[in-house]
Amino acid sequence: MENLALIDSFSEFKDDKLIDRVTLMAILEDVFRNALKKKFGSDDNFDIIINPDKGDMEIWQRRVIVADDDLDLDHLEITLTEARKIEPDFEIGEEVSEEVKLIDLGRRAILALRQNLISKIHEHDNTNLYKQFKDLIGEIYTAEVHHVRPRVVILVDDEGNEIVLPKEKQIPSDFFRKGDNVRGIIENVELKGNKPQIIMSRTSEKFLEKLFEQEIPEVFDGLIMVKNVVRIPGEKAKVAVDSYDDRIDPVGACVGMKGSRIHGIVRELGNENIDVINYTTNAQLYITRALSPAKVSSIKIDEENKRAEVFLKLEEVSKAIGRGGHNIKLAGQLTGYELDVIREGNIAEEEDDVELTEFSDEIEAWVIEEFAKIGLDTARSILKQDVNDLVRRTDLEEETILDVMRILNEEFNA
Repeated sequence: MENLALIDSFSEFKDDKLIDRVTLMAILEDVFRNALKKKFGSDDNFDIIINPDKGDMEIWQRRVIVADDDLDLDHLEITLTEARKIEPDFEIGEEVSEEVKLIDLGRRAILALRQNLISKIHEHDNTNLYKQFKDLIGEIYTAEVHHVRPRVVILVDDEGNEIVLPKEKQIPSDFFRKGDNVRGIIENVELKGNKPQIIMSRTSEKFLEKLFEQEIPEVFDGLIMVKNVVRIPGEKAKVAVDSYDDRIDPVGACVGMKGSRIHGIVRELGNENIDVINYTTNAQLYITRALSPAKVSSIKIDEENKRAEVFLKLEEVSKAIGRGGHNIKLAGQLTGYELDVIREGNIAEEEDDVELTEFSDEIEAWVIEEFAKIGLDTARSILKQDVNDLVRRTDLEEETILDVMRILNEEFNA
């Protein structure tokens, strides 16, 4: 019962997840064998018998009987006189098994055992946690906000495991309060000392791909394949999809009637604008689709340097480039080509046109930059635009746009 009482006292140090009894007994045996090696130099002549059902254990020491004046190694040998105190019939050369009580190891040894057991249990938990989440890398996971800090949000799952969501892995519009449920993918598991740190991400392309799997049955079933995903988190994303079954419209299935299927994904990603396009191995067609909603006139591809010249009518240029240059940037990432926009238009007007940077003395640099973001970098390209449309597509006030147009008009009317 002394051993049982000690085991029960040790088992109090199991953490909240409760190690199963069998595992605890295996850890106990390892701890006790280490203690025996430290005390006697070897544990070869010790038997540790563990009963996981009862939670009990016994330690037995085996020693060979020698003559009283022939004792050399007392942890391996026992004198005949001492052996016959245990059993009167013993003879020299026989083996004696004697139970060792843990309490006989001494108070200091028991305290060391206790500390070693705690360490082994924590090590076991950390190893299991590391393996568990290593297998979940790339999968969607949900956890609750426990603490919000300036550079990181600390989450806790249903089992009490701590998960880290760094600021750079959050969508810019994300705003969390304690108790909120947060979805993301397990992006990595890092060992900090002996403790695993679980990293979640909401900005990864993999997160968007997994949301498609979760929200769209045909993707989950493998009828539709997500071939590639690129995104600027919280702003815009492009997803190329394909299907082996000609009867299935992959884009239509992903978007749903009036966007019903993709709406939940958009909402999850902070109203990120998601373009879903049909994948194709035809590079020209793929680039054309990737630059949607712009209508491409023609494309000249340099396959060796992975570059493509995209010819567009003047009114299509700003659509191809997109707000902040996001559309053309993502189209290039999606297709793997560096895209150069070539404007098509009235030759006389183009020859007569003036680069917007030529007006840097009269127009502030940041204003010129705002126009450039939507593909307008010449005087005539701006003058062709509707003022209200420019207000909508840029961060400029109507008064600023009208002032710029006045300056540009004076150039051509001088």
